[in-house]
Amino acid sequence: MKILLHLSFVGTNYCGYQVQPNGVTVQQKLNEAAKALFGVDCDVVGCSRTDSGVHANHFCVAVSEKGKNELTTTIPTHRIPMAISRFLPEDIGVFRAEVVPSAFHPRYDVAFKEYVYRIWNAPTRNPFMADRAWHYPKPITEDALLQMQEAAKHFVGEHDFAAYMAADSKVTDTIRTVYRAEVSRVGDIIEFRVSANGFLYNMVRILTGTLVAVAEGKISPEDIDGITASKDRKNAGITVPAHGLYLDRVEYGEKMNHE
Repeated sequence: MKILLHLSFVGTNYCGYQVQPNGVTVQQKLNEAAKALFGVDCDVVGCSRTDSGVHANHFCVAVSEKGKNELTTTIPTHRIPMAISRFLPEDIGVFRAEVVPSAFHPRYDVAFKEYVYRIWNAPTRNPFMADRAWHYPKPITEDALLQMQEAAKHFVGEHDFAAYMAADSKVTDTIRTVYRAEVSRVGDIIEFRVSANGFLYNMVRILTGTLVAVAEGKISPEDIDGITASKDRKNAGITVPAHGLYLDRVEYGEKMNHE
């Protein structure tokens, strides 16, 4: 068996999820906490990679003893979230644990993931939104918001999303299926919510930048299909800052079934 942890984290202080030599990461902290709790070196495999500064409302990691693809523990599963939290910093919180099959993989067995990008749209900055949303001071009118909402509909479906991938990415299979793409506003906060069976490097941030270009009148909703068909990164919008991005939901299919 493996233990699947459901957690959330504020990404401000981390160089993304994946362990790397040049900075502190979320995975590093989870590795340290798992060893402290279970008494053995562990493999802590995440459901996704995240960039520096990206947050997660819902993130999943599978924990197994290093090199064994399984974990033996006498700690009751329902007590693991509280137990491991003693060894984690305050900006990482585990809220659920469950047993999954040894063959389960938290990344490859994902049915879909959903991201939210948050924009603080007001003339002046809000200190409570610092590093939690992108401050975009230019007014986005109701008409502009409607244009963004219309443009987002064009992302839905199976498409080649190469135009919305970081130019230096080495990925060659760029076809993804987007199930949902919606823009909403509550007060001064604008959110772009998108779910898909997978995402390319910087894809959500570039999709968001393209929607902002629509709000600015640089691109029309009708242009989106052509941009997508071009597969050319230069035709899409900017890559918006990482600190407005949240992994919001992770869903698994039948491979989630317990042993």
